[in-house]
Amino acid sequence: MKNLDLSARLGIIADPYPALARRAGVAGSVVVRGIVRRDGVLLAPNVPGWSGLRLQDRFEAALGVPTVCATDVKAATLAEARWGRLRDLSFGMHVNLGTGLAVGVVAGGGVLTGAHGSAGEIGYNLRRVDDEAGPLAGRAPLEERVGGRAIGLRGRAVGGHGDAESVFTLAETDPAARAFLAETLGELAVHLANAAILIDPERITVGGGLVGSADRVLPVLAEVLDRAVPFPPELVVARFAQDGALVGAAALAWDALRDGGLRAVS
Repeated sequence: MKNLDLSARLGIIADPYPALARRAGVAGSVVVRGIVRRDGVLLAPNVPGWSGLRLQDRFEAALGVPTVCATDVKAATLAEARWGRLRDLSFGMHVNLGTGLAVGVVAGGGVLTGAHGSAGEIGYNLRRVDDEAGPLAGRAPLEERVGGRAIGLRGRAVGGHGDAESVFTLAETDPAARAFLAETLGELAVHLANAAILIDPERITVGGGLVGSADRVLPVLAEVLDRAVPFPPELVVARFAQDGALVGAAALAWDALRDGGLRAVS
């Protein structure tokens, strides 16, 4: 029933899917945090132990058929490009503001993956020249500062309860919490503006858990984008703000059926 509801929502004709799936031997797709490789999942610091987890092999063994694997933010970007607010744009960006921090880039109508599948992983951006950064150090400097989880943890210093939502709520009445968020979101905005200068997108969509506080987050981001980017992009809440990865997984499975084959997608 959920598959039919999703198909109807996206305007997909769902009836051929079971027959195609049986013919192609496809179970579907899996989208996760990190870059899925056969021998492990890379760039997933918030999920301890995944570096050596053969995730794709496990799903294929359990389901008995090939499985498409993809990075959650790139899947969400595909959803926005296919059916959302990046549709019909040659250049666009999708930014996920949740526990983690990453952007997806639409270039020439497709989602940019990069040479190793890590395009858009801005959580690994350096904040200072002496940052101990990268997978070998097990750190993502920007994400540890401005990601949703980081806002919650750092926000305890101004009276938060360890989660980002409590910090945003507190900021409505507490000057210290407001100042904390202004500094944190300002730093995030600088990095997003730098990414926009590099890519020159027509529009940026925003998804993830922090979209629940869009009225406070988006104005800060927009002010810096408008001031700093030569051709400021439009900034909007994503159509699939909370379920973009799920919708993107459906798109990947549909593409695999249509093309008659499977491939790992970073």
